[in-house]
Amino acid sequence: MEQQIDTLVIGAGPAGLAVAACLKKRGASCIIVDRASEVGSSWRRHYDRLHLHSDRDRSALPYLSFPAGTPRYPSREQVIEYLELYARHFKLVPHFNEEVRTVRPRNPGWIVTTTASVYYARQVVVATGYNAVPYLPRWRGQERFGGRILHSSEYRSGESFRGQSVLVVGLGNSGGEIAIDLHEHGARVAMAVRGPVNIVPREVLGVPVLAISIALNRLPARFADALAAPLVRLTIGDITKLGFRKPPMGPFTQIKARTRIPLIDVGTIKLVREGHIEVLGDIREIGETEVTFEDGRSRSFDAIVAATGFRPQGEGFLRPQSDILEGKPLQPPNGGEEKSGLHYCGFIVSPTGMLRDIGIEAQRLADEITRLEQHPAS
Repeated sequence: MEQQIDTLVIGAGPAGLAVAACLKKRGASCIIVDRASEVGSSWRRHYDRLHLHSDRDRSALPYLSFPAGTPRYPSREQVIEYLELYARHFKLVPHFNEEVRTVRPRNPGWIVTTTASVYYARQVVVATGYNAVPYLPRWRGQERFGGRILHSSEYRSGESFRGQSVLVVGLGNSGGEIAIDLHEHGARVAMAVRGPVNIVPREVLGVPVLAISIALNRLPARFADALAAPLVRLTIGDITKLGFRKPPMGPFTQIKARTRIPLIDVGTIKLVREGHIEVLGDIREIGETEVTFEDGRSRSFDAIVAATGFRPQGEGFLRPQSDILEGKPLQPPNGGEEKSGLHYCGFIVSPTGMLRDIGIEAQRLADEITRLEQHPAS
């Protein structure tokens, strides 16, 4: 089936839904396609304990707040319910179970081939998500390990690890919260932390750290880091005494230079300080039961949870799979200057909140798309 349309939105997660709602508010039409069977599919795959690290009031998508009674930091289930509500509220009906195969430029617009249709679209919005493709590194000797090795995307709850010794690899926000969950379910927990880390509190004196980040983000990154440093020391303390190494740059500089979000602490550091979580270094080698670290220490583990992050889902329809796995930036399919009518939403890493930035970006894109539709030659 072939269709002529104004705008095709690829992805029915927060970014795709926000763009579609903003277009609808401006009187523009679009079709959303998603290879999953429900909205917010990536949220449905996260571990059970997950809560937003950004507060509710700064995480709502455009034109619809979280329902009354939602806690300051919504749970995974509450985020899913909100995305479902958002789709119903704006009468968004994505084409589910429809995977995009190719996106090719034409004059004018784009030809998008999916498993169900061919779309001739003047505008295409790629909203497939920044954290989409699990990244699982390989370690020397891991094939000998007799326990479980799983990526954080496969982790659901610490219940199945009760009484076991578990190594969590990585100190991002997923790794930090999974370590808490494992401890709460009776596992013995250690964390392998390869390099220096920035750690910030979720709140400072009852104020969400995101509110502080938004205010400081208007300043040069180094200046913002200098102003934030006393607050971090007050709430987190000296992390080097706990076995962590501090990077030469603060969190604002780290995000802008390396697109790497610091750990937003929701209780991990307290457990480390109390001796419930052991901090270890980078992995040198894995044996049948033991893991040896770069400093020569060895520990026995029943399981390893790799909280080693994700790569953007640029999809083979826009770039080679090797680029996706290597984490290379998204590039237009013509390999050079960006072609008019191709847009991305939800791929910016910033200190001011992913969902908040998605909302801002979606409104900007909707303005741009409607302008192009009304004045195609401008």
